[in-house]
Amino acid sequence: MESNLKGKRIILGITGSIAAYKSCLIIRGLVKRGAEVQVVITPSGKEFVTPITLSALTSKPVISDFFAQRDGTWHSHVDLGLWADAMLIAPATASTIGKMANGIADNMLVTTYLSAKAPVFVAPAMDLDMYAHASTQRNLDTLRSYGNHIIEPATGELASHLVGKGRMEEPENIIRQLELYFASEEGDLRGKHILITAGPTYEKIDPVRFIGNYSSGKMGLALADECTMRGAQVTLVAGPIQLQTYLPVYQYVKVESARQMYEASLAAFDQADAAILSAAVADYTPEMVAEDKIKREKTGAMTLSLLPTRDIAASLGVLKDGKGGKRRKVLVGFALETENETANAEDKLERKHFDFIVLNSLKDKGAGFRCDTNKISIISPSERKDYPLKNKDKVAKDIVDVLVEVMKDVE
Repeated sequence: MESNLKGKRIILGITGSIAAYKSCLIIRGLVKRGAEVQVVITPSGKEFVTPITLSALTSKPVISDFFAQRDGTWHSHVDLGLWADAMLIAPATASTIGKMANGIADNMLVTTYLSAKAPVFVAPAMDLDMYAHASTQRNLDTLRSYGNHIIEPATGELASHLVGKGRMEEPENIIRQLELYFASEEGDLRGKHILITAGPTYEKIDPVRFIGNYSSGKMGLALADECTMRGAQVTLVAGPIQLQTYLPVYQYVKVESARQMYEASLAAFDQADAAILSAAVADYTPEMVAEDKIKREKTGAMTLSLLPTRDIAASLGVLKDGKGGKRRKVLVGFALETENETANAEDKLERKHFDFIVLNSLKDKGAGFRCDTNKISIISPSERKDYPLKNKDKVAKDIVDVLVEVMKDVE
């Protein structure tokens, strides 16, 4: 799938911040994704990054003044505002944010902002005291009330990194916010709600020990990013994982045990159009959980009595079809096998009423748990397609491509 930014016309406003050097990385990322970039820079912005550098990256003359210095050509902020599909101000200083909030049009960047008909994205950049000042916060709130998108470093459960307040968000994450916006407007999953399970589950033995597996959750997170990129509202039900999505999901449900994942998945499935069950859910859980840490010196040899966990896939498989067997929702499963891979996957496909199943084997080097790559086969009731070893983000694209096609047949 091509980037949602391909062919998009982006105005990049650059102001006088030490973070201005990162604008070069933003330009490179936008151009790489097929966007056309026009830089508008404030006079103080030119003190931090040269127009020559910016022009070389965009293949366009940089606009800073109302009139070109050489021949007196007038730069029309109105035409520029109408030209753009989006305007991004990054970095945005406290001064520029204040001017934007209060309509102080004393430079080309702010006049262009006031003429812009496209969505506007603002990435603040300043020290903590300036950021925390009541006037700055009031101005940011004013910009939000105007419908502008304020891009700040994430600090929630799925933050890709934790940085100081006021520091400009990293270029890749700024670009992803633009991609997310256009995906929600144009993506082939726009208006769809997708449930994704990811990661392992931990089944407690005592307060400090558990039964678990090696799943990192990377495949599920890649699927969440891909579905979000295509405009879906993603509910991510994730077990104990250390990684995060790049894009913010619609809803994140943090769980630990198989029982918690079962309950969260059933609750979310009612509103979902499709579910992708990529989590490595424990098949068994201890019958009894000790209240205190079990001491080896007191117990010696120990036998665990295990009970089967509730089958999430089978339960959702029963619920996915409507009256008369008409397909109402799409259900996608995963099979990680060590022997009789195809036969076991096909059996699971049928028993659990999956629309298709993603098979990968621990025998394939570079596939399975804790890898950045995966090698899969997608098996449906009518066909099988094998894929080469790829990075998991590319694997996610292949899986979601199939999902989109299957969802076209949902009644």
